[in-house]
Amino acid sequence: MVVAGATGLVGGHLVSILDGDPTVASVVAPGRRGLDAWADRPKITAPVVDFADLGRSQDLFLADQLFICLGTTLKKAGSKAAFRAVDLEAVRASATVAFAAGIRDVFLVSSVGASHRARSFYLQVKQEAEEAVAALPFRSVHVFRPSVLTGSRGESRPAERLGIAVGTLLAPLMVGPARRYRPIAARTVAQAMARAAADPGRGRRTWESEEIAALGG
Repeated sequence: MVVAGATGLVGGHLVSILDGDPTVASVVAPGRRGLDAWADRPKITAPVVDFADLGRSQDLFLADQLFICLGTTLKKAGSKAAFRAVDLEAVRASATVAFAAGIRDVFLVSSVGASHRARSFYLQVKQEAEEAVAALPFRSVHVFRPSVLTGSRGESRPAERLGIAVGTLLAPLMVGPARRYRPIAARTVAQAMARAAADPGRGRRTWESEEIAALGG
């Protein structure tokens, strides 16, 4: 298994889940910086790669399945171009190299509301990333569109914490189509991805947030 974006909230949980799965032989977690968190886990390797020149690292993608959990924020990226470099170009590169290496099943973390028609630049780019992955002839493509993620990030995001608090308070009132906007635990998303990977089937499947909660809960 290959997990791109293992330093993120969902990716970190996913690596731990896969590490504890006896049916998974190994987990490769390529990243832009070295990771010490899993140094004592013999099943996990975390090589440093350049996502802008990922073709050099194609041998790392000799696996069965790819999980793409890459993502940042506009504020953290610093510019729209830098944001696109992570949330679109690094995603596209990971999928392209993975397919060339023989991977046939891919699982992508996107976002609730991803759409070209969205007013948010963030959501427009998420839709572009979905299409970039789906354009490759994988056997199966699973797109996960979670709502606001809950969980410890290890960094300060006051506005996001406020949104989570409000969303959690209002969650019981979010019924019908609004259910997809309920905050969701990052570990639940990771668990849903792992369970979908156990029986990926064929074709494209988009999992909305309420479906992710049901599968991963």
